[in-house]
Amino acid sequence: MSMPLTATARFSDATQRRDAALDWREQEILLMREVMKLMGHSLAPEKVLREMLHLMSELLGLNRGRVVLADRVAGQAAVSGTVHYAYGLTRAEMARGQYAAGEGITGRVLATGGAMIVQDIDAEPLFLGRMVERKHLPPEIVAFIAVPILEERRVVGVLGCHRIRSRVRPLADDLAMLKILATLAGQILQLASAVERRTAALEARNRLLEQSIAHASQRFGIIGDAPVLQHAFMQCERVASTSATVLLLGESGTGKELFARALHALSAHRDKPFIKVNCAAIPESLFESELFGHERGAFTGAHDARAGWFERADGGTIFLDEIGEVPIGAQSKLLRALQESVVVRLGGKRETVIDVRVVAATHRDLEAAIVDGSFRADLFYRLNVIPIRLPTLAERPGDIGLLAVHFASRAAQTHRRAVHLSVDALTRLAGHDWPGNIRELGNVVERLVLLAGGPVVSADEVDAVLRPSAAAGRTRARVATPPVATSDADRPPLVRDYRSHQSHDRTTLLDALARADGNQSRAAQALGLTVRQFSYRLRKLA
Repeated sequence: MSMPLTATARFSDATQRRDAALDWREQEILLMREVMKLMGHSLAPEKVLREMLHLMSELLGLNRGRVVLADRVAGQAAVSGTVHYAYGLTRAEMARGQYAAGEGITGRVLATGGAMIVQDIDAEPLFLGRMVERKHLPPEIVAFIAVPILEERRVVGVLGCHRIRSRVRPLADDLAMLKILATLAGQILQLASAVERRTAALEARNRLLEQSIAHASQRFGIIGDAPVLQHAFMQCERVASTSATVLLLGESGTGKELFARALHALSAHRDKPFIKVNCAAIPESLFESELFGHERGAFTGAHDARAGWFERADGGTIFLDEIGEVPIGAQSKLLRALQESVVVRLGGKRETVIDVRVVAATHRDLEAAIVDGSFRADLFYRLNVIPIRLPTLAERPGDIGLLAVHFASRAAQTHRRAVHLSVDALTRLAGHDWPGNIRELGNVVERLVLLAGGPVVSADEVDAVLRPSAAAGRTRARVATPPVATSDADRPPLVRDYRSHQSHDRTTLLDALARADGNQSRAAQALGLTVRQFSYRLRKLA
């Protein structure tokens, strides 16, 4: 029969328990201090979490600690978990640590997000004992504790460990400590995940930038790997060393000037002038004078003789952009210049021999223009010696990322802004329809860089810029006779919604012109077109 404790004995027992509790608190403080020190030096989970499990065993007797991380499918709830980090377990034991959601103690914590304590693993049917055979554990009663690891209230893993049941330290204290450590583990995993995503995004951007820079330096600014683009460039390389006339065909914004400059740079004329002439920008009355020059007194205001663009390009290359816009009256003289390599200035009689490589470009269907009488067939055949078709951006979607990074870097440098595109932003750009091709993409990317709210352009910022343009396009498609733009609300969007040359029927064009009192500039603005585009459509459908 045991004797009741004396007051002295009871005091001594309480003192021992207090001292033991103080010792445990010191160990807990030491553990937390060491874990925080680890986090200050590194956020790598494999380093911090393994050492944390080691300290749990050494300082608190929480043995065979393991971190089970959830395996997920397409962002859904955890369907299984696998041991990723452990201390006191062999590799073979870790390899057996795989749990379906709801399976055993670990699987239940993974599925429910609630902590669980097993007082005696031998007496708990749910405890699987899958990783460590019972004979390898101490012969006394062994407990098991498992707590969830959360990231933003989502279960991403389980922190579990064994402990001897008979220890003086209360299980509740161990549970509280494990919950704190699980919170730290969640923060470490979340930070590591964020760093990993950020690193992946930067690496992806750097790869695109490196490719973009490589292309820009090696391919005369022609950026892209698409087979259709490679084919067009290969054709340029094959004919660049010849003197044959090249006709570049393709929609607006497909890079015709870049190809023209590449032809010049690859030719024997590379050290001579490269002259670009935008035929659509020259008034019809001045066309002959601009291209072929004029003598003094040839017309009112011609106070001095002036060499035309063909003479200025002598020995080099002349790029006749928008060749389809050459007035029908000037086409015969242009044909003679191409066939005979001579020009006669306006008001002059002397022929000037020229040695010029001619590269022409158009987005128009010249064969259709021949049928409607706006373009000479003989001039077309003279220009169409080497036709090279340039692909639209829709035909080379894989190049959009390269181009976007190139444009963003150029805009950031030009405007002195440390801004780049996120991977999500690049994905949005790659998924957009670009009827305006490379020119439209470049304009949008420059706008994104200028309007960016921070150093990284987000997908939401891309959506905000693209949405007005898409909405404007849908509005124009629905409204056959839009009003003339007279207010800020009616003006075209900053990013023009590029349209096919067949985008407006004859009735729409004439109605817009009537509403604008015959002013083509205002009529074109009302339809979201340039004056040249409006004039071309009206002439084509007349």
